[in-house]
Amino acid sequence: MNNLSLYSIKQLNAKEILEILDVAERFEKRPNRDFLNGMVAATLFFEPSTRTRLSFETAVNRLGGKVIGFSDAKVSSTSKGESLNDTIQIVSNYADIIIMRHHLEGAALYATEVTNVPIINAGDGANQHPSQTLLDLYSIRKTQGSLQDLHITMVGDLKYGRTVHSLIEGMHHFSPKFSFIAPQQLELPREYRELCDEYGIETDYSRELTNDVIKKSDIIYMTRVQRERFTDDEDYKAIKDSFILDLPLLEGAKENMRILHPLPRVNEIHIDVDKTPHAYYFTQAQNGLYVREAMICRALGIEVKD
Repeated sequence: MNNLSLYSIKQLNAKEILEILDVAERFEKRPNRDFLNGMVAATLFFEPSTRTRLSFETAVNRLGGKVIGFSDAKVSSTSKGESLNDTIQIVSNYADIIIMRHHLEGAALYATEVTNVPIINAGDGANQHPSQTLLDLYSIRKTQGSLQDLHITMVGDLKYGRTVHSLIEGMHHFSPKFSFIAPQQLELPREYRELCDEYGIETDYSRELTNDVIKKSDIIYMTRVQRERFTDDEDYKAIKDSFILDLPLLEGAKENMRILHPLPRVNEIHIDVDKTPHAYYFTQAQNGLYVREAMICRALGIEVKD
């Protein structure tokens, strides 16, 4: 295992998180650097992704490196029956760093155990998405001035939403309060409820998104009901529009309140909200570039001074 691999946000303490965010700030001021000249990054996406993959690949390109890999497991040797072990071993012969997404929980950790090439987890099943968490933390700090003592309301798919699970882990260092709003079928799993209790985080749970909860929130974290996680389409249709954030719901919101979303958006944020100062999800996606440049440099042991 390479000690610089990042498969879970739980690997990072508060100091390490803030160090990555500080480096991301440097990349926001000057995103084009030549740190990866002559180096190759492999992006292995066993599960479809647009923003995450393109963001990582853009980061590699802006750092002067080259990208190999695939964006669909159907066009890789996986479709012929090749194991994850063999794919990682083979790609390790070609690349200096591997960035991977997989539908199986724990796949990224497993990959770190079969290679010495640094691995960055770009999402594994409903488990972890540390790069999304770091860009979420970067966006939160940028909009609120600090990560400390904030009230964050998470809405939508809290069961399968790996970004929600990772954000709980990432924020627990900074004394947050959480409101969790989900339909019964997509409630926050018990293990994460217990984790909040273990961390001493103040929480409340609801099945209704109201003005009252929005008024007390610094961040509204909307998530999509993920059709691909349902085996029965009727079950998905029954709850897909459980929460739609619209202009009337924003009346009375704090001036500093910002709306985040890991994207893609389907129907959970009305398009009129895009015009308000509370909408931050598109800038949030842009922030991902700077954070991923910082993560790649960390994984390769590259120091970024300015």
